[in-house]
Amino acid sequence: MAVSLEPLVSGAAQARVLTLSAPISFWGGVDPKTGDVIDARHPDRGANISGLILGLPGTIGSSSASSVLLELVRVGKAPAAILIAEPDAILLLGLIVAREMGWATPPAFKCPAPLLREWQGQEMSIAETGAITLL
Repeated sequence: MAVSLEPLVSGAAQARVLTLSAPISFWGGVDPKTGDVIDARHPDRGANISGLILGLPGTIGSSSASSVLLELVRVGKAPAAILIAEPDAILLLGLIVAREMGWATPPAFKCPAPLLREWQGQEMSIAETGAITLL
């Protein structure tokens, strides 16, 4: 079965998928210096999103989420790509600003939530078009 996702922020990536089991707020939920999930109430506390394809079932809004993601890109601890079931313009703004600043920016794609759960832990390649290859 060929799967293609809708690109939200262009680019390609290859890495293992980490799908969080619950929505998260990047502000206070992710350490901007390390990529660790630090929200004490989040079921994936202690996981690290750096260098992985991050599956997000959703986000918990914060107008500062984009600055946390921007800082992750700046320090080289951003995910390799973001797959998001419900796109969050504030979060994705961090990627767009990072790109405008000339930093290597991970791509983002809209992805149905059931696929996020199905791909948890798998190695994946995503083309710029959104075409998925499980490795």
